[in-house]
Amino acid sequence: MRFFLFLFFGIFVGLYLSWPGLVILDNWKCFNQIISKSADDKISLKAALEISPSYFLKSKNKKMTSKIRIVADACFR
Repeated sequence: MRFFLFLFFGIFVGLYLSWPGLVILDNWKCFNQIISKSADDKISLKAALEISPSYFLKSKNKKMTSKIRIVADACFR
């Protein structure tokens, strides 16, 4: 039981250090808006500016984790 407590605490602290705005509700609204607008192909300017040019040049197959990272960087930092 103590192992799981340390595991979840470590995951939370790691995510909080990466994205300090993770616990603010307005940032989650931003996250949800970008996800819903991306389904309609209307990406916000804030999310577009967070994307590095190397992201477009690397490969054609974009993984889900890289897409989540870009949206999280746009909203939670």
